[in-house]
Amino acid sequence: MTDEQPTTTYEQAREELADVVRRLEAGGLTLEESLALWERGEQLAELCQHWLDRARERLAAATPRDQPE
Repeated sequence: MTDEQPTTTYEQAREELADVVRRLEAGGLTLEESLALWERGEQLAELCQHWLDRARERLAAATPRDQPE
């Protein structure tokens, strides 16, 4: 993942990832279809992790550090 801001929101990526999982669990796909979905799922998981990492960084930056008493 690059430092560029993704165009897909966290919520969009998470929903698409959930759909990929549902489709894989339902079965009935060819091997090629399953592999393509798995690869897309990996991309979406990476994108979700990117969003979560950025949110964690923003929270850390906004949280005051412990002040000495």
